Amino acid sequence: SKMVQGKIVKLSVYDVRFPTSLEQHGSDAMHTDPDYSAAYVVIETDAGNGLKGHGLSFTLGKGTEIVVCAVKTLSMHVLGKQLEDIVSDFRGFYRLLTSDGQLRWIGPEKGVIHLATAAVLNAVWDLWAKQEKKPLWKLLVDMDPKQLLSCIDFSYISDALTEEEALEILQKAELGKKEREEQMLKSGYPAYTTSCAWLGYSDEKLKQLGNEALKDGWTRFKVKVGANLEDDIRRCRLVREMIGPNNSLMLDANQRWEVEEAIEWVSKLAEFKPLWIEEPTSPDDILGHATISEALASLGIGVATGEQCQNRVMFKQFLQAKAIQFLQIDSCRLGSVNENLSVLLMAKKFQIPVCPHAGGVGLCELVQHLILFDYIAVSASLENRMCEYVDHLHEHFKYPVIIKKACYMPPQDPGYSTEMKEESVKRHQFPDGEVWQELLSSHKLQLPPPKS
Repeated sequence: SKMVQGKIVKLSVYDVRFPTSLEQHGSDAMHTDPDYSAAYVVIETDAGNGLKGHGLSFTLGKGTEIVVCAVKTLSMHVLGKQLEDIVSDFRGFYRLLTSDGQLRWIGPEKGVIHLATAAVLNAVWDLWAKQEKKPLWKLLVDMDPKQLLSCIDFSYISDALTEEEALEILQKAELGKKEREEQMLKSGYPAYTTSCAWLGYSDEKLKQLGNEALKDGWTRFKVKVGANLEDDIRRCRLVREMIGPNNSLMLDANQRWEVEEAIEWVSKLAEFKPLWIEEPTSPDDILGHATISEALASLGIGVATGEQCQNRVMFKQFLQAKAIQFLQIDSCRLGSVNENLSVLLMAKKFQIPVCPHAGGVGLCELVQHLILFDYIAVSASLENRMCEYVDHLHEHFKYPVIIKKACYMPPQDPGYSTEMKEESVKRHQFPDGEVWQELLSSHKLQLPPPKS
């Protein structure tokens, strides 16, 4: 469209970290001391409209500097490109970033290089949506199905979903699309909360936060498990008694178990009627998840995973192997919107509900756009579907999520909601920002010695 203009002339990337480990926010069976962090990308054009694109990839602290380094390396494929050329052949641009003959060796399409790709592409989508003066979900919803498909790389997934099938899915969903959009604008997309039951929280804190959440209208709760069975039984009982028999309870083991161990452990928690067990084992073990799924089916417990699923190819196999009953996309793990679109379409074909992951910094802000698009333009169903919500760090974003009655209200501001407040970026930049300088001087934290 004529609105898309400008050549990308600058790409900046920042290492932004929040010391969440000090209070055990985000703690689980595998990640006991996460510092919610992000490689934060800002792109600028010569269009003279003052608009910038903001993108991020979520990390847990240490290692963010490696993602930042990868972003700098990828930037050579971005600088000098016309935004119009990118969006008119977004599939080609996606492939340019993911199939660099030298860089793909340390991917391909996974790990640090893919996190960096996500951060860069998230910034491009944010810029495009801002230039079109639409929130990202609306940009996607309004897009002609053929143009939408031209953003997707179908390579390696055409055996599970062809472009023709994808087109058919989008065309079928035209029916009732307007009504679904109006419904979302009125009531929002249903959410669940993980903020009450991080593994490092005491029972008292769990009770206090749980009761507050119930008062605020939350009906779906996720509990971190996997470190100690007696603890898990006690905490699950406490949560189930607190929320009552009709509200939903989900479990998350964050990759803690062996396959057989997962089946045994979850069977012992079955009395608390969990809807799903999330990340029971290695996120790469597709057949292991299938074994667990099959074993737990008779107990009515589904298996969920996805926040560390590397790419669309692995999601394809999870679906083909009937290894999951709930698919959890992540806005920053896969190659941004482009790759997530392909996964939403595959999930629709295989009739598996999508319940996004959003535990982290900025993930709620981003993924709300994808799940709104999914409901309005792809799945057309809310059955067994909900989007994760955590209540941390929203104050650092220029356009923070809006939750009403435990639902995500569709964002109205143009863009992908990725833009952080400049002040927050400055204060939390690692290791020079004021926050980190303070923590270092108070000896609350030790840094490795500076590079010589």
